[in-house]
Amino acid sequence: MPRIHITGASGSGTTTLGRHLARMLDVAHLDSDEVFWQPTDPPYQYQRPVCERRVLLEQHLPPEGRWVFSGSAIGWGQVVEPFFDLIVFLWVDPAARMARLRRREAERFGPRIAPGGDMFTISQAFMRWAEAYDHAGMEQKSRALHEAWLSRCVCPVLRLDSAQPLHVLARQVLAALPEDGFPEA
Repeated sequence: MPRIHITGASGSGTTTLGRHLARMLDVAHLDSDEVFWQPTDPPYQYQRPVCERRVLLEQHLPPEGRWVFSGSAIGWGQVVEPFFDLIVFLWVDPAARMARLRRREAERFGPRIAPGGDMFTISQAFMRWAEAYDHAGMEQKSRALHEAWLSRCVCPVLRLDSAQPLHVLARQVLAALPEDGFPEA
């Protein structure tokens, strides 16, 4: 019964790999941004209260379920942490990661993030925050925060360089699942 958590920096490919694995395994997929942020337009304006996030996690990621959870829930996702069969930590060169993020944001939001767009200020702040991941301390989602959290995890942790092709990453994750983590045939 696979219950996989895929985490890493914004732009490292956690959501892409999570969706891909969920399709391959025919299991549910949930991304932490769907739980963390209230749906708004423009998006990413208001955080859900922690108690609501925890309720949503419990609803979408039950202990008896089969699922892939992508993103980061450090500090509020403890309700599902005991159920992880495997944690996948994705890392990619910071310059490549930021290039991915810029491309992704431009594809998603187009002129809305350009100067004068309704999301320009939000986008610029997000990019500064994301760029700080590799050198920030514990005050934000950062490599330091992830490493500290991973050091306390009891389930297996697989570390992957997400510069590899998606199918290679997926094959490595499947190979690392515990024997009882595979879906029934």
